Amino acid sequence: MSLIRIWAVASNVFREVMRERIFLTIGFYAVLMSISWRLLPELSGPAQAKILTDFGAATTNLLGVAIAIFVGTNLINKEIDKRTVFTIVTKPIGSMEFILGKHLGLSAVLATLVAGMTAIYFTILSLAHINYQIGPLLLTALFLFLELCLIAAAALLFGVFTSSILAILLTFSFYLVGHLSEGMVKLAGVTKNPGFQQMTDNLYLFLPDLSRLDLKNDAVYGVLPQPDTLFINAIYAVIYTAILLLLTTVIFSRKQF
Repeated sequence: MSLIRIWAVASNVFREVMRERIFLTIGFYAVLMSISWRLLPELSGPAQAKILTDFGAATTNLLGVAIAIFVGTNLINKEIDKRTVFTIVTKPIGSMEFILGKHLGLSAVLATLVAGMTAIYFTILSLAHINYQIGPLLLTALFLFLELCLIAAAALLFGVFTSSILAILLTFSFYLVGHLSEGMVKLAGVTKNPGFQQMTDNLYLFLPDLSRLDLKNDAVYGVLPQPDTLFINAIYAVIYTAILLLLTTVIFSRKQF
């Protein structure tokens, strides 16, 4: 495995996404937050601080997820549709290098998006004279980035063997299931049905638990899980992402072009 070849693929992805003006999303976020800052005092009164803080964090999450899904599912399909994949597979670049490069490039895009929107988020909160704890919110942004990297890996996986539209639907379903899986296990415990509990426990072993990476609700109040829990959750995200990338590599290497 060559780091130079991985970097070449990653930098190409980053430049390509730049050309598609994906970073206009940051500008859209800035306009949205500015409008909210001006309108909320008229609509929410004394609850402005809480609503604006929640709205900014939720919007950052939704826009990041949208970019991860729509860009990630098209990264490989675009290569196939344009027939450029034939040039790639004939060069001395391995499937693992190609997939890792694609994911690294998309991760760099997502990191830039999260950093840009977080900076705007803090700026608007400061201009609105809203008290906030920067530490918990920065940690929330970091875990959001880990979640987006995991979703991007799922988008690449589905994009390898399905059409772009189906891959988008599957990745969006993956995201929804990831945020519902923990609740599903808790619901099974309430039902007191051993069969249902066993089924949900088995599913939970394979389904993602994205609630581990969602800290925005707690961060607003400055209350976060213990450091050891945060560390375990971060490792969980990295391992799950690695497994998805490995599956993507296996499928891509066996794909007939």
